[in-house]
Amino acid sequence: MSALLEQLARRQLVWQGNSQHTAYQAVSSGYAELDQQLAGGFPASGLIDIQTGPGIGELRLLLPYLQQQQSSGRLLVLISPPAQPCADMLCAAGIVLSQLVIVTPKTSKDALWAAEQCLQSGCCASVLLWQVPLKLAQARRLQLAAEQGAASVILLRRPMDGLSLPVNLSIKLQPHRQGVLLSVQKRKGGWPAAPFLVDMQNRWPGLCFTTEQHWQARRKAS
Repeated sequence: MSALLEQLARRQLVWQGNSQHTAYQAVSSGYAELDQQLAGGFPASGLIDIQTGPGIGELRLLLPYLQQQQSSGRLLVLISPPAQPCADMLCAAGIVLSQLVIVTPKTSKDALWAAEQCLQSGCCASVLLWQVPLKLAQARRLQLAAEQGAASVILLRRPMDGLSLPVNLSIKLQPHRQGVLLSVQKRKGGWPAAPFLVDMQNRWPGLCFTTEQHWQARRKAS
């Protein structure tokens, strides 16, 4: 029986709970608590779904991972970002600006086309795609293109219920004064996880004021 199971597993016909070490290659997120929850980090390739409100720390959460992805010499592509990224902040996080491409398509259709072309080219390590509604077939196309190009495509969208997409990882973010609260909604080869804190104080100390520090700063200013 064990030999039969091993044969089926090699053909990826058997799913094993909490076996993401065989489901995908992981790249460290840069945050120890998140790596522990994901048994290594974010997927190196495939579709990653991040449900988040805008400007709560979602890009800062991804920067250490994106820096490692870009270290291979390939491009990092941002498609339809909600605001112009800060070059100084990206440089401070180790992002090489000469390997950064920002694309601003006029329509969602154009954005999906651009993402698919970037992924299939093999020139890109990661593609970030903001607020583009995906149908099941479109998500599958992006997943396939990412696998073909050995790249990751990261979909950043507002929190929502509904269609479950074919993704390697789906997480949901909530704001927290020390960083972000993160819950794992879905992951390939593993189980969902309840909300836990990803503490950004060590990496981004200027962003994480406690309530007492806030009032001390106000008293000094007055």
